[in-house]
Amino acid sequence: MVSMPTVEEVNEALSNVIDPELGLDFVELGLVYGVEVEDGDVHVTFTLTSPGCPIGPQVTEQIREYVGELDGVENVEPSMTFSPPWTPDMMSEDAKFALGY
Repeated sequence: MVSMPTVEEVNEALSNVIDPELGLDFVELGLVYGVEVEDGDVHVTFTLTSPGCPIGPQVTEQIREYVGELDGVENVEPSMTFSPPWTPDMMSEDAKFALGY
């Protein structure tokens, strides 16, 4: 029997998705809004620091790659949203410190 990944394991995989401008991962930056795991399907809702940010396609591919490497994952569905808009308040305390907030 193949085990399903946990939300924690998915978030750990998502910590490999790095914002190239800020040099920090998407989880620490507060850019991951939600993770849902159902059987082998994983749905990741994420945002970018601004709607004009050009890295959307790159991030989508990285999410598919890193989450898809987890045992039990059959399908990864990244979904980008801008609601609610991202703000620096959504970052972890470590990320705020690293970026001088």
